[in-house]
Amino acid sequence: MARIIVDENYCKGCGMCVHACPQKIIALAKDRINSKGYHPAELIDEQRCTGCCSCARMCPDVAITVER
Repeated sequence: MARIIVDENYCKGCGMCVHACPQKIIALAKDRINSKGYHPAELIDEQRCTGCCSCARMCPDVAITVER
C-alpha cells in the first residue's frame, strides 16, 4: 500500500500537490499550522493512494516523500 509523507517543516501550503493528485486525496490541513504559519498538506484517504508520485513531482519545496 502506498502513502505519502509530508515534511511539515518544509511545506508552505501552496496546494500544488492538491491539484496534481489524480485521486483527489490530498488536502491542506484546516486544523493545523506549521512553524512557518502555513497549513500543511495532508493525505486524507490513505487507502486510495496509488503511489503515482504526481504530488512529489509538483512540490516546489521537495516536502513530499512517497512510500510504496
